[in-house]
Amino acid sequence: MTIEKIRFDEKGLIPAIVQDSVTKEVLTLAYMNKESLEKSLETRETWFYSRSRQELWHKGATSGNTQKIVDMKYDCDQDSLVVLVEPAGPACHTGTTSCFTESFFEATGSTTSSLSDYQILKSLEEVIKKRELERPEGAYTTYLFEKGVDKILKKVGEEASEVIIAAKNRDGEELKWEAADLLYHLLVLLEEQKLPFKEVLKVLKKRHEGGEKK
Repeated sequence: MTIEKIRFDEKGLIPAIVQDSVTKEVLTLAYMNKESLEKSLETRETWFYSRSRQELWHKGATSGNTQKIVDMKYDCDQDSLVVLVEPAGPACHTGTTSCFTESFFEATGSTTSSLSDYQILKSLEEVIKKRELERPEGAYTTYLFEKGVDKILKKVGEEASEVIIAAKNRDGEELKWEAADLLYHLLVLLEEQKLPFKEVLKVLKKRHEGGEKK
C-alpha cells in the first residue's frame, strides 16, 4: 500500500498510537500529517505534527528519548496507525514510560494485568539506573555498584542458591521472596554490564516466535 491511500482527516491528520514493540504497552497517542508520516518512514524514527504549535516535531530531538520504528500498521479503514517502537527513554514529557498512567478503576490483585506486572520490572530497572548514576549515600544499590561486578556476581550466585533451596523445600512463600531477590540482583548486574533488560526480552520473544523447542 502506498502512502497516498492513507485517509487523513479534514485537517490533514491521522492518529498514531505508539506502542512498545517488546512489552506491547501503549506509550502515547499523537498525530501525523503526510509530511511527518513520510519522515517517520524515511528515518525509521517517530515524527509527529503538533496541533497546538502547528508544526512538525521529532520525538526525542531535545530530550534524547527517540523512538526507533520497528513496524507501522494501519487499520482496515486506513484512517489510523499503530507504530511499534523501541523507545530510547520515557515517552511522556513528565518522565513516565507511558502517557497513560491514570486509571478509572482501582487496581486490585485480581485485576492487575500482565502489562502492569511487567511495568514493575521496568520501574525497578529505571530506579537501578538512577542509583547507578547518582550513587545516593546509604542506598543498598549504591553499595553494590561501588563494590563492583565481583560483589554483584556473588550476590546473584547467593540468591540463585537460595531459590534452589526454597524450591527443594517446597516452600512457596520463601520461594517468591528469594525469586524477587534474584531478579533484583540480576537487574543490577544487567545495568552494571550496560545491557538493557529489553534485550533479554527480545531474545525470549525471538525464541517464542521462532517456535524454538524449550
